[in-house]
Amino acid sequence: MVVEKKLVTADEYEDFIALPENRNRRFELFNGEIIEMSPTMEHGISGSIINGELYSWNKVNPIGRVMTETSYQMPDDEHNAPIPDVSFIVGLDTPIVRKGNVPRMPDLAVEVKSPTNTYLEQREKAAYYIANGCRLVWLVFPAKRLIEVYRPNMDVEILTDEDTLDGYDVLPGFRLAVRDVFVPR
Repeated sequence: MVVEKKLVTADEYEDFIALPENRNRRFELFNGEIIEMSPTMEHGISGSIINGELYSWNKVNPIGRVMTETSYQMPDDEHNAPIPDVSFIVGLDTPIVRKGNVPRMPDLAVEVKSPTNTYLEQREKAAYYIANGCRLVWLVFPAKRLIEVYRPNMDVEILTDEDTLDGYDVLPGFRLAVRDVFVPR
């Protein structure tokens, strides 16, 4: 007999993270499962570099909002509220969500792999973002020093230290040397 695992809803997730014992911990909801996030220093450095570069680029080319650790949830999906490490929403008129999840996906989602994430989980998350309207996903793998780029209806691009990360039509003109995203060896 197969026992189906109960999927956690967004409301149950909100109740869970509000518990006193969870106040200083970080979680996200993905595929109906509550996942504790455990970023490392290396993870934080890569995420901070990308965030800083996007912020600086957006100051000169103000086309939207760059964010860190922001929760997104499609209105018709009660089992997913992913929190990309860095994200970007095109449009300066985008209303600021002050409580709860942003009710859409970002235009760019950046996920930096932590030791507790598997490669399969990262790729499932990229597929989820794209399937739900995200136009560009960067999966960052610090230990391997590579970045996978996902776009709708395009093959995955794998970038190494010798390549340049491109913002394509989401962030026109944005370019960043992949080697600059990682801790120097």
